[in-house]
Amino acid sequence: MTLFRRNRPDNANRVGWLFLAAGLVALSVAWSAEHWLGLVPCELCLWERWPWRVLSVIGFVLLAVPRRYAPPVAYVGIACVTVSVGLAVLHAGVEYHWWPSPAPECRAPVFHGGDFRAWMASLPQRPNKPCDSPDYVLGLPISMTEWGGLYACVVGILGALGTSRLLRQLR
Repeated sequence: MTLFRRNRPDNANRVGWLFLAAGLVALSVAWSAEHWLGLVPCELCLWERWPWRVLSVIGFVLLAVPRRYAPPVAYVGIACVTVSVGLAVLHAGVEYHWWPSPAPECRAPVFHGGDFRAWMASLPQRPNKPCDSPDYVLGLPISMTEWGGLYACVVGILGALGTSRLLRQLR
């Protein structure tokens, strides 16, 4: 099984490369922001990375599957991008204080009684960043979460257009 079959429709390869590249770019930007810019990810930020990991795998699978299986795999990729958009909306709502974070790590620990030593023992090993504290980059009033949501929308639209072209090409 080769990744580049001559009898494969071009749109299947395009969508596969789009999903693979989009996932790797999103993960690279998150890694760079964390390690080079020194931004600390909150728990919801870590949740938002999972759809991009899965999308990268889906892109690779889409490049490798036979022609007849390309549309269902592309639909799974679009669903994955939709999950990413949903997580971005959820996180943006937490940043704007529209609703509380569903992640228990985003809330301060509750301690009921005891001495200072017991209180210190109840704290997490690594302090977490609050999920309602947005990070702004590029000097614009758009948080990293909002940039990620916009990016996911663009990838979703391009993926949906490519998949519709793929379906027309297979008919």
